[in-house]
Amino acid sequence: MAFWWPLLVLGFAYALCRFLLMLIPPNVPSIDVDASDVLDDGKAKENSFIYIPSRGRTPEKVQCYEPATMKYLGYFPALKPDEVRERVAQTRKAQKIWARSSFKQRRQFLRILLKYIIEHQELICEISSRDTGKTMVDASLGEIMTTCEKITWLLSEGERWLKPEYRSSGWSMLHKTAKVEFHPLGVIGAIVSWNYPFHNIFNPMLAAVFSGNGVVIKVSEHASWSGCFYLRIIQQALAAVGAPDNLVDVITGFAETGEALVSSVDKVIFVGSPGVGKTIMKNASDTLIPVTLELGGKDAFIVCEDVDVSHVAQIAVRAALQSSGQNCAGAERFYVHRGIYSKFVAEVVRIVKSVSAGPPLSGKYDMGAICMQEHSEKLQKLVTDALDKGAELAGRGSFGNLGGDAVDQFFPPTVLVNVDHTMQLMQEEAFGPILPIMKFSSDEEVVKLANDSRYGLGCAVFSGSKRRAKEIASQIHCGMAAINDFASNYMCQSLPFGGVKDSGFGRFAGVEGLRACCLMKSVVEDRWWPFIKTKIPKPIQYPVAENGFEFQEYLVEALYGMNVWDRLRALINVLKILTEQNTIPSSSSNSMKRRSD
Repeated sequence: MAFWWPLLVLGFAYALCRFLLMLIPPNVPSIDVDASDVLDDGKAKENSFIYIPSRGRTPEKVQCYEPATMKYLGYFPALKPDEVRERVAQTRKAQKIWARSSFKQRRQFLRILLKYIIEHQELICEISSRDTGKTMVDASLGEIMTTCEKITWLLSEGERWLKPEYRSSGWSMLHKTAKVEFHPLGVIGAIVSWNYPFHNIFNPMLAAVFSGNGVVIKVSEHASWSGCFYLRIIQQALAAVGAPDNLVDVITGFAETGEALVSSVDKVIFVGSPGVGKTIMKNASDTLIPVTLELGGKDAFIVCEDVDVSHVAQIAVRAALQSSGQNCAGAERFYVHRGIYSKFVAEVVRIVKSVSAGPPLSGKYDMGAICMQEHSEKLQKLVTDALDKGAELAGRGSFGNLGGDAVDQFFPPTVLVNVDHTMQLMQEEAFGPILPIMKFSSDEEVVKLANDSRYGLGCAVFSGSKRRAKEIASQIHCGMAAINDFASNYMCQSLPFGGVKDSGFGRFAGVEGLRACCLMKSVVEDRWWPFIKTKIPKPIQYPVAENGFEFQEYLVEALYGMNVWDRLRALINVLKILTEQNTIPSSSSNSMKRRSD
């Protein structure tokens, strides 16, 4: 006891000091971001709609509207290829300076961002809501919480995973140290989707900047208004830590803008559709730069018969209706065991019928608008195709008090039953608030159904037996799995995010996503320099001795032999050859020739 007592006291004192240090607030400066031009119009009011013509693309402008109200927000330039290359060149100059920044400086940048986000949640969510039509709650879940979690993880673990990582050097290199160094790639190019405009900008930016890179982000033409405001937050935070101008940039435009970005940067991160992803991959092959593709999903939501139905039904509805179903990791295929099928459907329909869709900033509705014009028509076509092939409409939510033409921007939450895989709805990514629910009879059957998709992003499996749920999830060919929960993977920012098949490849988030922004350099050096140096054994020095290959045979067996006795015998032979070689006079050594001579 006399020995352990001092250790316990020291351990307690250390823990107490750590706790007291946590109580001291960090010295984080505040930043002032001008938001006057995005708030001048005030909040959108219910039934106050401004109808405008279709968003036909004009070559020089990206027109911006509120999906929920069709209110005009303004326009931004559609950058030409030469303009994109110039912007990338400016970022490249800034990156060369930032690459020498300390982790302390980078962490301060993150803290400033985190402080601003926490203090301005309403502003950030309102801007996202106006530009994409999502509710404030959906914006908080998908924009604020995810971004804060990523920042917090980087503050806690980011430096650790970017420091040199020492590896084993192996038997033949015991006298060496082996490590992997992580250096910035240069300029990261990100082409991101519109569904979460704040997080989709901050996600690649945070990883790129913290790892010492610059980043140029091409925002969607459907979310340019919000993206350009969010850039101001980043710029002010960078200025507060003395970072060079133009280290982070946001560009606007259409396809040619994105193509020019791909041809100018050192790595591309793309979030979007499989078709565009394939084009980006093809263009990236011209310069042989690495590509990370996140191309959406058709995630399976599996419910076994031993669950709490009311509990899982609530999760299912959130999984389908979050951000009006415009969620790349949203649940799009629901497989429910036939033993609880009727009960589960009834509970889901009850919840869905209580959901109403309408202008999100009115504060009266559970679900917002569909962001892209004419997407409601696509959703209705998928529903119609399913109904024509035998599906049944089990229930729908309701619209709010909308203007006649505004209905095109909204789609009611919809539940379909008796669906099967012949229907387009069970094969194509819908990206909308639709719950198609299909029966299954056995675990083997549901695994087969879940894998019958060209997508492979994620899945969710619910069972009263955790072992059973894990066994089912392990057989589903996808990049992520949630056990008795839905999409919780992304709130664990230590985990990589990405999929397989048409959902893309590569990962962002987690250690893998952070290091993917780096040049990974393998470095080997002498462990005890200058006392022990690498020397070529005499039998294999040039000119190679006649017994050079014999020496190599014994050396291989000495290092990798199947048992100790074989290794010792081979080691003796190695030493014997070296001894004999060293006793040969220099003139005789030089006269030794290969057998071929």
